Amino acid sequence: MKISIITVTYNSGATLADTMASVVRQDYADIEHLVIDGGSTDNTKDIVEKYRRESGRNIVFVSEKDEGIYDAMNKGIAMATGDVVGILNSDDFFTSDDVISTVAGAFAREDIDAVYGDVHYVSAENTAKCVRYYSSRLFRPFWLRFGFMPAHPSFYVKRQKYDEAGGYKLDYKIGADYEMMVRMFFIEKIKAKYISKDFVSMRTGGVSNRNLKSRLTLISEDVRACRENGIYTNRLMICTKFLYKIFGLRF
Repeated sequence: MKISIITVTYNSGATLADTMASVVRQDYADIEHLVIDGGSTDNTKDIVEKYRRESGRNIVFVSEKDEGIYDAMNKGIAMATGDVVGILNSDDFFTSDDVISTVAGAFAREDIDAVYGDVHYVSAENTAKCVRYYSSRLFRPFWLRFGFMPAHPSFYVKRQKYDEAGGYKLDYKIGADYEMMVRMFFIEKIKAKYISKDFVSMRTGGVSNRNLKSRLTLISEDVRACRENGIYTNRLMICTKFLYKIFGLRF
């Protein structure tokens, strides 16, 4: 079973080496790593070429202008040749070396369309320091109405399901991953399995949590995502997820 990992980059030279090294270290052999770059002007290309040359891994690199992160993700999915596809952001890295073998094992054993697990946030200055742990253990599709979703960087789904669902919507600024989850679980009705494992270490400072304006945009887009897919919700229901973050609870 081939697993395709898509990493979207744009001037990510400061963190990309950690991302790529964590892929190279995976103890699963049949990995295709697609690095979809938006035309970086830093040392991104040099980093990719170094790992492609020295690792012996199947690394695909494309660098051209795009319409943003979700457009780049769509390009990666269209290019992917794996049976299963996952997204690993260019400032994140796998928490352990057996993440992909765990994912592949779950697909091999069970009749499922997708798997998801946990992630944790780390300080950008000290990646060994856990700032917040995000567990997807309690997730059920019903919780999407309240803004909860499986941790996107831990989400691995059969390539066929992306074909059936369609791509990430480019008219969403920061909530297209959430909209995709709504579509996958409510429209495509995928059969997914939770794996009790910390998949990815994520540096703090993501776009969706950057400031109040970003949070308000995300709330609006979450409501829109549900309504466009025939799911009832409202702003108050979506805001429930922020209570978990404020009180440090693990979802």
